[in-house]
Amino acid sequence: MSSSSTPRQVAILGATGSIGTSALDVIARHPEQMRASVLAAGSSVDALLALCRTHRPDHAAIGDPALFERLRDGLADAGLATEAHAGHAAIETLAASAACDTVVAAIVGAAGLASTLAAARAGKRLLLANKESLVLAGTLLTREAAAAGAEIIPIDSEHNAIFQCLRSRDASLDSGVRRIILTASGGPFRGRSRAALETVTVAQAVAHPKWSMGPKISVDSATLMNKGLEVIEAHHLFNVPGSRIDVLVHPQSLVHSLVEFIDGSTLAQMGLPDMRTTLAVGLGWPRRIESGVAGLDLLSQGRLDFEAPDLDAFPCLRLAWQAMDAGGTAPAILNAANEEAVSAFLQGRIGFLSIPALVEHALSTLPHAAADTLEALLAADAQARHTTCTAIAHLPHV
Repeated sequence: MSSSSTPRQVAILGATGSIGTSALDVIARHPEQMRASVLAAGSSVDALLALCRTHRPDHAAIGDPALFERLRDGLADAGLATEAHAGHAAIETLAASAACDTVVAAIVGAAGLASTLAAARAGKRLLLANKESLVLAGTLLTREAAAAGAEIIPIDSEHNAIFQCLRSRDASLDSGVRRIILTASGGPFRGRSRAALETVTVAQAVAHPKWSMGPKISVDSATLMNKGLEVIEAHHLFNVPGSRIDVLVHPQSLVHSLVEFIDGSTLAQMGLPDMRTTLAVGLGWPRRIESGVAGLDLLSQGRLDFEAPDLDAFPCLRLAWQAMDAGGTAPAILNAANEEAVSAFLQGRIGFLSIPALVEHALSTLPHAAADTLEALLAADAQARHTTCTAIAHLPHV
């Protein structure tokens, strides 16, 4: 933790999203220890300007170059000295610059990959919330981070829970870890048979029983693909093989993940589902700092349930394990095929069970190449999208 005389300088990439605003909430509670020095967003220029007026960063960047003048003029009209930037290359440059020592990587999708890699290569403390960085490029990212001495702290609640239980990212057998166990809510269709999923609608799939999320991640929760992607992330973050990663369905979503040790001990991290907790861990580590989140009242929460995932009804989880075991570009193929299939489902063009079928088709028909460059990964991504879109076009419309 930076001393009070030299506050931690934090770049928030994806500042206008839920993770970005949660990070700013935590930072604002500790003005002597940290400040938001860089704020970046994709296209929400008005929301970005509002955040700049409140937090007064040194730099603000908008991903869409066409919005540069609105950002620059808005900053000037507000009387701010904040410097305006535009374009993803500018965000990448800021992430690696002396303007920050800590980067919250919360830009959604492949658009956040280059800036996350830039922060890792520059040796920053990287608070990682961008799934694609690990699913597409986990080997590349962790290798670059290790070479530069960058410190990766995962912000996803499940991986942050494992990080807290380990007090590091060391889950090696030498550290005494037998296995790590990710928890899943089970989504809206928990307990349903495969046959019962034939006719589910888009409205049913996006209606998560516990919280409101975007349509894509809601469908991933319904298919359990989100948990499959998290298994791949855990493999890279903690350098453990798939044979030492398990998944338990836990509908209450209060136990965020568990670590089992060789002496028979199992540590679990529990808490209310609020991203400010995981962000406070990342911003304050190894110290604990105030996050604004209340403690967990177990008496008011009632029972905690756990059950095994149904891999017959929800094969996406099984496919993610297969892709992880295959390695190379297989996870990138899995991710891209899933994105195209989910998009087609949300548009009403395919049925729910076509999603895992299309993912399996891409994984079984496309070659798995080495994943040692960003170019190879993006090529695999593009090929998987083309293959999946072609397959979708040949399916009967629902």
